[in-house]
Amino acid sequence: MQDPLYVLGVLGLLVALSEWLARHTWLRHLGSALLVIVLTAISANLGLVPTYGTGHPIYDGIFAHVAPLAIFFLLLRVNLADLKRAGAPLVLLFLLGSLGTVCGVFCGLLAAGGFEAFGELTFAVAGMFVATYTGGSVNFNAVALEYGVVKEGGLYLAASVVDSAMTTVWMAATVAIPRLLQRWQPGGGEVLAIGTPDTGEEEDTETTHHLDLALVGALGALSVWAAREIAEWGRTALGFEIPSILILSTLALGLAQVPLVQRLRGARLLGMAFVMLFLSVIGALCDVGALLGMGEIGGRLILFCAVVVCVHGTIVFGVARWLRLDPVLAAVASQANIGGGTSALALARSLGRGDLVLPAILIGALGSALGTYLGFLTASLLR
Repeated sequence: MQDPLYVLGVLGLLVALSEWLARHTWLRHLGSALLVIVLTAISANLGLVPTYGTGHPIYDGIFAHVAPLAIFFLLLRVNLADLKRAGAPLVLLFLLGSLGTVCGVFCGLLAAGGFEAFGELTFAVAGMFVATYTGGSVNFNAVALEYGVVKEGGLYLAASVVDSAMTTVWMAATVAIPRLLQRWQPGGGEVLAIGTPDTGEEEDTETTHHLDLALVGALGALSVWAAREIAEWGRTALGFEIPSILILSTLALGLAQVPLVQRLRGARLLGMAFVMLFLSVIGALCDVGALLGMGEIGGRLILFCAVVVCVHGTIVFGVARWLRLDPVLAAVASQANIGGGTSALALARSLGRGDLVLPAILIGALGSALGTYLGFLTASLLR
């Protein structure tokens, strides 16, 4: 069951099943995004597909290539005027979420046994989780490499597994929380209000031609390649690194304003298909067997990580409720912190909020840039 074609085929079936359940059963209230995460997590832990920890090439390929392409395709349909509706509040909640992550890490360390809960590298573990829950796993690995945590195989593996599992849990939570809060917070205040949950079925249905698909696909592939080349050139020639996702977003937005590109059909179709594949891999991150086999250090990491996310979530959603902001804004901002820009994009679309796609990507890019700095700052303070 390790054959790439088999794994890709099963993931495709799980995506199709999730879409069918979201359209034709009572599970439509959960949405296809949450369903595909849950179904893939169950399948992975039953052994129907590999868990992500096995390092399967299909999973690596989806993270490396499919996720950036999903961002590009969806941004081709973005109206820049949407930024006026959700810019400042979303950035505010995102920055507060970053602060909440830092506070959560200190609270989590106290709950898990103090500032030596994970031995001599406790300071590094704290920095890794500040980094990853500000902007994503790239930041997690940057801090881990700098402080040599990757050489401590057991600690690094345990931290990676717990991080992956919590990312899965929080993705599911941010899909559900806005719908729960809607019952107690009718009308989201002056910025944005929660409407009826929209699965995006009509928006994601397009009539297209293979010529359009070929052109859209070519634009996507070349833009992802160009973004990576520009980022590498900036690192080697200029001495500083620009996140490639920010470059890719800029390219997509520029192309989206070109009338010829606007007439192409199929970008939304490809974008949502790729987002659903990405979410299926998010489900495969949740390896229950690995979690149960980590012993005492695993238990401490689970407690630590749970406290971090709870403190973070309490601050983000608490401030949103206090300021009477749309809970969906809080969910997208929080997901940009915990899961990164692609997860935030997927969340915005799964909640039927296409107007938040571009802001989600932008704050995700901000998190990628900010996360490493906050991670190293936290580690330095605790060292």
